[in-house]
Amino acid sequence: MLRLRMDLGYDGTAFSGWARQPGQRTVQGELETALGRILRLEPPPSLTVAGRTDAGVHARGQVAHVDLPPEALRAVEGRRKDAAPMSGAQRLSALTRRLAGVLPPDVRVHALRQAPEGFDARFSALSRRYAYRVCDAPGGGDPLRRNEVLWYPRPLDVGRMNDAAVHLLGEHDFAAFCKRRDGATTIRELQRLSWTRDAEGLLVATVVADAFCHSMVRALVGCLLAVGEGHRAVEWPADVLLKAVRDSGVNVAPARGLCLEEVRYPADPDLAPRARQTRHLRTLTP
Repeated sequence: MLRLRMDLGYDGTAFSGWARQPGQRTVQGELETALGRILRLEPPPSLTVAGRTDAGVHARGQVAHVDLPPEALRAVEGRRKDAAPMSGAQRLSALTRRLAGVLPPDVRVHALRQAPEGFDARFSALSRRYAYRVCDAPGGGDPLRRNEVLWYPRPLDVGRMNDAAVHLLGEHDFAAFCKRRDGATTIRELQRLSWTRDAEGLLVATVVADAFCHSMVRALVGCLLAVGEGHRAVEWPADVLLKAVRDSGVNVAPARGLCLEEVRYPADPDLAPRARQTRHLRTLTP
């Protein structure tokens, strides 16, 4: 099988998340259907993704991989009489163009290339970087950006939010900020969580971790927003973390403000070792 790396982005507004679901419009479903149609594969090939985003969450730097029979790429050449066979690079370029013509406008594949040995889009990743964008202007946000920026109706103090965020950094059990899944760990290493106010006055949270559990980023953002408006003390998010159980006082922020910006991978020789390490179920060191 030939493994391809796919770099893509999408507007998550009209999707029921990444993962394929019967009767629902999903990013994975659209991509797999398009690949099956172009490459004439039945059933369509299955994608593995770096980060399974929820309904309404966007992505600018999503990464996936797909395994294909090597001969499948010949389908992009069509019926070209007396033409020389395409090279592998030409076939991938042609497939990228064909996908742009078949996919709906809210999802785009930016690049396709043969994956290096040992590459796994999910397990080889070193970190994922998300951004969450908030507008706290009294009159509301830019209506043209309403699907990617949350309007918060009360003024927010960036300093308070950053002071609270510092105590969440490092490797912890983030059960208080996650929806538990059977057999899955909620231990994560939060590498960065910081807020800035950009030139347009928007508050932007940058959140980086080796991995995230379900709803973790939006729960962290919701917790810090309560601190930023003065409704909760700066110490409150750290107290919630230590309890390691879901706190009803933590409101999960809406999906529309969240975007997956980047997935980082190690150098090629370290891809397979990284994947093996990630597959181990983690526990906290005493």
